Amino acid sequence: MIETTISELEARVRSVETTNAAQKQELLALLGKLKAEVGALEQTHSQEAKTIADSVKVSTQAATSSTQNPESVQTSVAGLRSSVEGFEQSHPKLVQVVNSLSNMLSNLGF
Repeated sequence: MIETTISELEARVRSVETTNAAQKQELLALLGKLKAEVGALEQTHSQEAKTIADSVKVSTQAATSSTQNPESVQTSVAGLRSSVEGFEQSHPKLVQVVNSLSNMLSNLGF
């Protein structure tokens, strides 16, 4: 389920018309890392993993929308960041990937 959600986001990012191919590649790489980290989390914390995946979905959709609303992007990214609170000790790579993804989504210029 979670892997499917992230795979759908990867497909969305691939289909977005952008002049910045490097940003697109970086975003796809981060989504790939996130898929692995959330997959590991899902084994022990399935509800939290689903919440993180849903937050990534909302944030990515807001950031890659053809009618971007900066306020909506910032709100969704804040929700994404808060979805990993409490995992700093047990899943530091997950938190690092989510923070990198959040920063990138905040600064996207699709």
